[in-house]
Amino acid sequence: MPEARRWALVVHGGAKTIDPALFARNRQGCLAAVEAGATVLACGGSAVAAAEAAVLRLEDDPVFNAGYGSVLNADGDVEMDAAMMDGRDLAFGGVAGVRRIRNPVRVARAMLPELPVLLAGRGAERFAEAHGVALCDPAEMVSREALASENVRAHDTVGCVVVDGEGHVAAATSTGGLRGKLPGRIGDSPVPGCGLYADDALGAAAFSGDGESILRTMLAARVMQALGSGSAGPAAICAIDQLGRVGGEAGAIVVDREGSIGIAHNSDHFALGLHASDFAAPRAAIHRDELKDVLDG
Repeated sequence: MPEARRWALVVHGGAKTIDPALFARNRQGCLAAVEAGATVLACGGSAVAAAEAAVLRLEDDPVFNAGYGSVLNADGDVEMDAAMMDGRDLAFGGVAGVRRIRNPVRVARAMLPELPVLLAGRGAERFAEAHGVALCDPAEMVSREALASENVRAHDTVGCVVVDGEGHVAAATSTGGLRGKLPGRIGDSPVPGCGLYADDALGAAAFSGDGESILRTMLAARVMQALGSGSAGPAAICAIDQLGRVGGEAGAIVVDREGSIGIAHNSDHFALGLHASDFAAPRAAIHRDELKDVLDG
């Protein structure tokens, strides 16, 4: 049996400005998500399974703009997007504009072996129901945090990137989008090459921030291009530098196929958590600078 390779997992809870009163909750939420994913990896589980486990925890934590913590659109409704990509075979699953799914990332994973790549609204909810994912009353998705205006700037998309002990990579994202958005608005999170991408030959990336800016610059695709000739740290920085063309705020988490970790952001804060097989313990932070000792570049 071949010797196990280094596994690594990174989560983010959003590139944003965080009120100091919420520093601890952001750290705790990211740490819980990392621990959930790392438990899967430590037991020999796959990158896809670990990414799902981590994002499920973030979707259930109302401090983050995903799942139960999703913000409300202009009509006062929750509309969520999520996606997952498996670097082994480039399988992709994405859902957009869903209202009756408690954990959208669960449906994104269920789509990986299926023909649809991206489903929206009722079609995504019908797929979920047909594949054993129970639907809920949309009113159950509205959290107190989503209703509290003072949390607007401390509330953003979540994501995860993973490389497992067999060298396979995966990426996942989940979001409630923009507070007060036009109903039907879809950002970068469920779009491959923009909000996320994963390829065993290169690595995996996931983004948070201004969706329209990330869509216009195809940041995840730029990370993959950079990984073709470099490692995770420079690739993350290169992608964020591209925002200079269009403006906007974003954060990137990246793992390359060797297990190196790259993080970059131009936001005031970036809620983060990470763990690797050679770490003594998982780490959490609200800015990249707190993790420089374990990052690539």
